[in-house]
Amino acid sequence: MAINLFVGNLPYGMTSDKLSEVFVQAGTVVSAKVITDKYSGRSRGFGFVEMSTDEESKKAIEMFNGHDFEGRQLVVNEARPMQPRT
Repeated sequence: MAINLFVGNLPYGMTSDKLSEVFVQAGTVVSAKVITDKYSGRSRGFGFVEMSTDEESKKAIEMFNGHDFEGRQLVVNEARPMQPRT
């Protein structure tokens, strides 16, 4: 089963397709989604990437966590389950 990865500190011009293109260097990308503001449609600076295997997920973390991308230092780690809002 694949691990869903949190990717933070993304450049604001990043798209889901571009995020997928970057992470394919670590293996097969099942899905990539940049989170956008629902009113402006602009990137909120983070997203999620799902790799096809645990090994590829770990490789992606090693390759991209702390990596400089377009002048921003990426934060990549295992995504935590969404907590219900109170």
